[in-house]
Amino acid sequence: MNPVPQSNVHAAVARCRRLSGQGMTEYLIVVALIAVAAIGVYSLLGQTLRSQTAGLAMEVSGQDAGAAIGASQGQAAAAQSSAATRKGLSNYNEANR
Repeated sequence: MNPVPQSNVHAAVARCRRLSGQGMTEYLIVVALIAVAAIGVYSLLGQTLRSQTAGLAMEVSGQDAGAAIGASQGQAAAAQSSAATRKGLSNYNEANR
């Protein structure tokens, strides 16, 4: 039986590392896109989610959460009107909060 030449072994190891690095790069790109999307959703709906969570916590503790629920509804309406506004590069900086 003939032993495998060292050059073939080194080439196989290098090819395996290159493929592994490519998979990691693709994974990082997907994770970055998910993070950007999550930041966008949270910036649009963040205050609404905080108000709803505060209302839920107040109701669970036995307090009246009418103010928190009202704030949540107001923030939801503001998020809806903000989502309906067309944004492009020409007006991106106008009221962009």
